Amino acid sequence: MTKILFLSLIPFCSIPVLSQSLSTKNKKAIDLYVEADNYRVRGQYDQAIHLLQQSIEKDIKFEEAYARLASTYRSAGDLRLSSENFEKALALTPYPLKQKAYFYSLGDNYLRSGQYEKSIGNLEKFITIEKTDKVRIDLAMMWKAQAEYGIAHREEDFGYKIMALSDTVNKYPMQYFPAITADGGELIFTVRYGRAHNANEDIFISYNKDGKWLEPVSISENINSEYREGACSISADGRHLIFTICGPRGCDLYESKKEGDVWRKPVSLGTAVNSSGWEAQPSLSPDGNELYFVSDRKGGLGGYDIWYSKKDSTGAWTRAVNVGKSVNTKFDEIAPFIHVNNQNLFFASSGHPGFGGFDIYISEKNEGQWQKPKNMGAPLNDFEDQYSFVVTSDGLNAFYSREEGRTKSKIYKTNIPKEFQVRSRGNVVKGIVTDSKTKLTIQAQVELFDLKTNERISSSNSDSVNGQYLIVIPGKSEYAFHVAEPGYLFYSLHFNYEEKDQDQPLTMDITLQPIVKNAMTVLNNIFFDFNQSEIKPRSLSELDEVVKFLNENPKIKVEISGHTDNVGNEIYNQQLSLKRAQSVVNYFSSKGIANSRLTQIGFGSKKPIKPNDSEENRQANRRIEFKILE
Repeated sequence: MTKILFLSLIPFCSIPVLSQSLSTKNKKAIDLYVEADNYRVRGQYDQAIHLLQQSIEKDIKFEEAYARLASTYRSAGDLRLSSENFEKALALTPYPLKQKAYFYSLGDNYLRSGQYEKSIGNLEKFITIEKTDKVRIDLAMMWKAQAEYGIAHREEDFGYKIMALSDTVNKYPMQYFPAITADGGELIFTVRYGRAHNANEDIFISYNKDGKWLEPVSISENINSEYREGACSISADGRHLIFTICGPRGCDLYESKKEGDVWRKPVSLGTAVNSSGWEAQPSLSPDGNELYFVSDRKGGLGGYDIWYSKKDSTGAWTRAVNVGKSVNTKFDEIAPFIHVNNQNLFFASSGHPGFGGFDIYISEKNEGQWQKPKNMGAPLNDFEDQYSFVVTSDGLNAFYSREEGRTKSKIYKTNIPKEFQVRSRGNVVKGIVTDSKTKLTIQAQVELFDLKTNERISSSNSDSVNGQYLIVIPGKSEYAFHVAEPGYLFYSLHFNYEEKDQDQPLTMDITLQPIVKNAMTVLNNIFFDFNQSEIKPRSLSELDEVVKFLNENPKIKVEISGHTDNVGNEIYNQQLSLKRAQSVVNYFSSKGIANSRLTQIGFGSKKPIKPNDSEENRQANRRIEFKILE
């Protein structure tokens, strides 16, 4: 991915040459100095370093050669030798104009190598001398604040247990920007084949088998091309990929959808998301309706900002907007990741309080607003760059990439300490939708409703080829789960995650019944208070789904039956079950369903579906059923 090496994003302070002259008169030294720059600008650092060292041998007081050598070591990723040569250049000049440039570069170098006291000393000298360059003054002030933060938090240890993934996964010179499906079964990431900055990049995938990651393979010939593909986000169900393509006209975001085992040809997300600037590093929300990404487009707060776009009612992406000042700073924010709970945003920043370079932060959404981010602490964060942090659905672990020098990077896994675990954990329900008669797979609509708000929070379709579906349950609420397809009786389930999180993925294969006489289903999300027949408000989403079904099938007549457990007097139970069935029928009538199509009956405890030998079973027997009469 273009600009993956974030060290190169930090602006260098150029070393001015006074009176348009060099500090040496040695022609051979100057020739070597000039020749070295031809290699340096092409990224051929070893050759440039060798020539600069020869130049210095010709004149050991050649200040600019030391400065150029320091800059080249910096580009090559060797901060120690870079700082050593900046110090030598500084010692050779009496001019404040040059000194302040060296103070600036040394302050940055020492910050990025964890030498916080040296960093502060140089930055303070720079700030004292520099009076006009506001951009560099602001950067120096931010670096100084980070060095002070590093000193204050130097002994911090939150107990991260960080481990590189096996060489089976980390088999290439560079692999980075991991993404993971909600069920933890697929790890997708960017691979750079070579060590050069212009080496080609593709998207690879590794599958989890019995807790081990298999050897990664190219995700698809329809996605990987002669251009550079990378920095992707995959939907919760693993069937919608948004990723970056960098070509002759820059970097933009594209999407591809999977049918069976085949990924479609990618298409651009269009001008609502892509701009004339640089777009990359996408993260798709669990419901697939919001997209977070990084851009340097006009209108941001400065540097690289995190932006987001929402889908409208037609499924099209709306014009992207800036996430805002609570997350973005006038410096750089990159690599967003929205957790499956849709309440926590993880990202990397060089502008919030941290240890230097890019640190990982977490922000939580409260009443629609992102709160002040928290630094996720050491040893995850340190004076080097951390980024592309993706968190598992249960909130307990994360994957991220870390550079090892300028030409190597690996993917790591870490636990997440309690202090930074998400308060609302996600879970997934997955399975296959089939026809109850033919056993063939069905492409059905799968929806999830939050019963607290009666709002639909997720909607997708099972795969058109293999019938597979996967939905994310964000947690900390009650949910209604609906599966529907024209020509079939709808199906519903109830999930209560109000009191406890469910960490293990659920596998539930769904069979839909064709609409025929005597087909029956349970309305699992119709609720009543104890001994009462008034419908509770959180039943409305289920009732409205049934109204929709009845309107789409105007010729059918149905029976609504009430059932109870065997606790109490049977005559009372029969009367209560009838009253509850009548309440449901009354609701349908109020929504315009003709009474001639509706019949209500109360069976009391006469038709249990489970033995009445436990509270769980008795609860299952307390139900409303929906039956096709004709």
